[in-house]
Amino acid sequence: MEPREQARHWQHPQLPGVDLLRARYVRHTFSRHSHDGYVIAAVTGGIEGIGMPGGDMRAGAGGVVLINPETPHSAYAGTAAGWTYSVLYPAIDVVAAVAAEMSRSHGTPTFTDTVLDDPDCARLIADIHGAAERDNALAADTLLRIAVARLLRRYGAAPAASGTALSAGSLAAGRARELLVERIARPPTLEQLAAELGTKPFALLRAFKSAYGLPPHAWLTGERVRAARRMLDTGTPPAEAALAVGFTDQPHLNRHFTRIVGVPPGAYRRERARTYKTGTELVP
Repeated sequence: MEPREQARHWQHPQLPGVDLLRARYVRHTFSRHSHDGYVIAAVTGGIEGIGMPGGDMRAGAGGVVLINPETPHSAYAGTAAGWTYSVLYPAIDVVAAVAAEMSRSHGTPTFTDTVLDDPDCARLIADIHGAAERDNALAADTLLRIAVARLLRRYGAAPAASGTALSAGSLAAGRARELLVERIARPPTLEQLAAELGTKPFALLRAFKSAYGLPPHAWLTGERVRAARRMLDTGTPPAEAALAVGFTDQPHLNRHFTRIVGVPPGAYRRERARTYKTGTELVP
């Protein structure tokens, strides 16, 4: 009998700026997407496959996966038995605050490695989950800061210096991104977007993918899911959120939301409305 998939995606009310996911996946695949914060994961069983811009990677039990903000990636089972893991999703300001205390530097730090063989840090990440699930916020917050500091010392890079001039393509890509966010429910076509920005469609496509790792339509899907998450956080029903962000209906939101977040929007919203739950069964 194939093991059931199970996932819980939640926030502890006394750990602001940090989402938590503990899951077992067998058939589930995360489509290519990015996060506006960091991914810090400890694989506790099986093998996770990670699709990164430079190629696929694999992380086994005791491994740690680090993904920087806005880095496109996918995830899938690296073995027929799937994988289990505990994931932290800290916001940029959470990691930057720890980095600033350590080095007195300001800005967005980055991790230089993606897959690490570091059972010590993996246990620490799992312990953060355990403390949060026992409602021991003091321990969870303490362990979180210890883990982030340890990972930054071992695998972190200082924030890059600012002031580098942007190319015309980068500027167009940035403006295109702003326009897609502004018109998230009714976005322009690539041709319309390029005409508004005074460039050509293929040139804009190439610049956008170079800047954000995804073509505009795929990036917009991820942004719609992020926007839907913010609405669900405030109690908006999934069907209403789906239409507000430009999905044709709730099943359309369900499909993309689950492929990116790891749980269906209904389960995600229920977790936001409570402080503790033992688990959420992943459903299609």
